[in-house]
Amino acid sequence: MEKRKIGNSGIEVAPLAFGGNVFGWTIDQATSFTLLDAFTGAGFNLIDTADVYSNWVPGNQGGESETIIGNWLKQSGKRDQVIIATKVGGEMSPGKKGLSRNHIRQSVEDSLRRLQTDYIDLYQSHYDDPATPLEDTLATYGELIKEGKIRAIGASNYTAERLAEALRVSEQNNLPRYDSLQPEYNLYERNSFEKELEPLCQQHNIGVINYFALASGFLTGKYRSEADLAKSKRGQGNKKYLNERGFRILDGLDQVAQQYQTDPASIAIAWLIARPSITAPIASATNPEQLQALTKAATLQLDQSAIELLNKASAE
Repeated sequence: MEKRKIGNSGIEVAPLAFGGNVFGWTIDQATSFTLLDAFTGAGFNLIDTADVYSNWVPGNQGGESETIIGNWLKQSGKRDQVIIATKVGGEMSPGKKGLSRNHIRQSVEDSLRRLQTDYIDLYQSHYDDPATPLEDTLATYGELIKEGKIRAIGASNYTAERLAEALRVSEQNNLPRYDSLQPEYNLYERNSFEKELEPLCQQHNIGVINYFALASGFLTGKYRSEADLAKSKRGQGNKKYLNERGFRILDGLDQVAQQYQTDPASIAIAWLIARPSITAPIASATNPEQLQALTKAATLQLDQSAIELLNKASAE
């Protein structure tokens, strides 16, 4: 399995991340264990989660995903074989959010406990926090790196302007820098990343671990009409893609999938993996069949004509 470095961190990952937002939401612990076993068994090693996953589910408080991953790490004994990426800063409960020193220090201890580990490989700022000076946030991360509690840091949902500012602050104050960015990016959502963030990440050697790689399942081809939206809990979120451009993208995916004798999901992920700026797209699966389609993508080598066809079909 090809490995890629996350920025300057020295951390190497296979070119696909398992999205842990489904753990404790659309799949239970037993199914989560089965999928994590299959994912790592296929040679992949990057598991992405966040402290807030999945507090949007009635009855949940946040931390459910980390807890399931922690239980799996304990049962499987695979802690030294995987890269755990989690996040801090999202709202765990009213007022309990942000990137202040106190909140980060409390949150990292909570995440370590739930994950049943003494270190986190990649600790990411889930959202920008304009109320906290960048120096304070980065200095706190510096303390945690020195203490061995985290290995590297990343940013999620940052604008190009704020990410560039954070990089300047790191350099000027000799503080740790963000080695990864987690933006929304897929065949449908292109401009927001490609216009400003992509060149910035390439210039500064920042690894990109993009989320919504399959546009909430739309790029699997499962949702082709409004009637299809009832197929899953996340279906209604795909209504915005049911337009002329969305159908053009699906048509392009169908053509390339036929050429490679695979499914649209594999092609959509393979297109991302082939892009030089991308380290590892994040995708979730809720059953072994879905997972197989995702992992197959890492072995696909799309030729230039297939990439161009998809680029043209998805042009905004």
